[in-house]
Amino acid sequence: MNPRLTVLVPLLALLAGCGDPTPPAAPPAPSAAARSAAVAALTERYFEDYLALNPVAATFIGDHRYDDRLPPPDHREQARALEQRYLDELTRIDRTGLDPAAELDYAVFEYGRRIALESFDHPGDLLPLDQFNNSASFFAQLGSGETVQPFATTADYDRFAARLREFPAWVGRSIAAMRTGMERGIVQPRVVVERMIPQLAAQITTDIETSIFWQPLRRFPDAMPAAERARLTALYRELLGVQVIPAYRQLHDFVRDEYLPRARASVGLGDLPDGARWYAYLARAYTTTDMSVAEIHQTGLREVARLDGEIAHVMQRIGFRGDVAALAAALRTDQRFHFHTAAELLDAYRAQLARATAAAPRLFSLLPQAALEVRPIEAFREQAAAGAEYYQPSADGTRPGIFYVNTYDLASRPAYEVETIFLHEAIPGHHFQVALAIENPAIPRYRRFGSDDPLERTPDITTAYVEGWGLYAESLGAELGFYTDPYQKLGNLFAESWRAVRLVVDTGMHAQGWTREQAIDYMLAHTAAGRTDATAEIERYIAWPGQALAYKIGQMKFRELRTRAETALGARFDVRDFHARVLGDGALPLAVLEARIDAWIRERAATSPAAP
Repeated sequence: MNPRLTVLVPLLALLAGCGDPTPPAAPPAPSAAARSAAVAALTERYFEDYLALNPVAATFIGDHRYDDRLPPPDHREQARALEQRYLDELTRIDRTGLDPAAELDYAVFEYGRRIALESFDHPGDLLPLDQFNNSASFFAQLGSGETVQPFATTADYDRFAARLREFPAWVGRSIAAMRTGMERGIVQPRVVVERMIPQLAAQITTDIETSIFWQPLRRFPDAMPAAERARLTALYRELLGVQVIPAYRQLHDFVRDEYLPRARASVGLGDLPDGARWYAYLARAYTTTDMSVAEIHQTGLREVARLDGEIAHVMQRIGFRGDVAALAAALRTDQRFHFHTAAELLDAYRAQLARATAAAPRLFSLLPQAALEVRPIEAFREQAAAGAEYYQPSADGTRPGIFYVNTYDLASRPAYEVETIFLHEAIPGHHFQVALAIENPAIPRYRRFGSDDPLERTPDITTAYVEGWGLYAESLGAELGFYTDPYQKLGNLFAESWRAVRLVVDTGMHAQGWTREQAIDYMLAHTAAGRTDATAEIERYIAWPGQALAYKIGQMKFRELRTRAETALGARFDVRDFHARVLGDGALPLAVLEARIDAWIRERAATSPAAP
């Protein structure tokens, strides 16, 4: 026998006999309270990692730790890994017995991660730019000093200078992605590319001091020393002249000279490779429903027909003879409803701010603390921008909510739209919903602020809630004392029909082969939109498939839930309580919202005394 074995065998036997033959007891399973805490901790860690990976999203919500960065070169790979890692970790947590807040977070977080992961099955990264989500234009907005990038200290200027240094590499990656798309037949429609070119050209100048990026250097903080002003002026002059503006010129020339000739004549996503499956995914992601594309199209047709009937009723009140299309044409040319200056248009919206602020307590017990300002959309992007848009306030209260008004082409901004647009975009629409969520510390950060990077467009599972709420807010006008003028009521009905039309034309173009002109004609026939707005809107749907479906689907769900609560509770229904419940948890997928409201109805029915 091997002498080594004669020693080793008895030793192994001795060691084997030394241990406890009873295996150690398994550790006790975590309690429901511990698992609930684990869900909260997981979502918080996710959001921290998300912000580090998406630094512009952090800036957008007022978190300025990453103001010196742009997304990394391998952003897509890191993002996919992030979503998968946290989904795997979440599903290892036993969901049984979680407290209500943790159960809500679990449901929303899991839904969000699965939708996000599915986005990587589709080549959205090969279409990095369009006229409505033009990241290069958004970067110019950052550099203007008038949006979310702060320029209050020397450090702020240095941080944005670091972003300026990264911009040429970001442009290079965008061009590389579009070249890959050209090779694979995944390119933007020609009309989208044509609209992008002027936006890029607007950032090219031979005089650095006329650049939008120069604006912060005209408004140095009073406390900044002269030496620092001189240093930053020289630094920005070099960065803009040597790196940034040449990068814009490179992107512009590529889009004009190489990409535009390869752009496609068709407009529907369904015309791209595997485009039908891609569009079906976007429809699900933006509406947070399982409705098929065909169901959504039919819903739109029914809603358009219903609203045509309501519009016809108001037409009788005002004594108009003709069909809806004729009324829309007459209103578009009626000088009574035209603003003559940008100042008149802005003043009209500022008047609505005072009215809505005074009336809101009738229907709302929850009111945001953040202020709201009315501002014009910047000149460099107004031609392709929508009629109005809302920017959320910062969490620290230093930046108010901003209601942007498009003052371009005043003839296409009729006065009868003012009330309904303000109710949607501002009070009690987006400003209430967004600001209340941001101000509520009980809502986890990933839901308070959202996870949507302006430089990385992916479907946001809160769109149907957020935009559905905005459209529902329009319907509250009569209860708030608005729409007393029949023309303002027509403006409201046309606005709702506009959202119903979206269901028809978005699905029509992306799934049924509709042309751009066919969609524009349908919108002109059923809304009061002028050709300028109708064209811009249809081109928005071309560039942003599926997003426009969220508005009407979301609004219909809010109205359905309110009607359900009114029917179930009768005299015990309080609209202020209903709105507090709807807004109290922040933006949710519609299925989750419905479950929450159903639970609230049961609770109110069981605890509220019946009216005598």
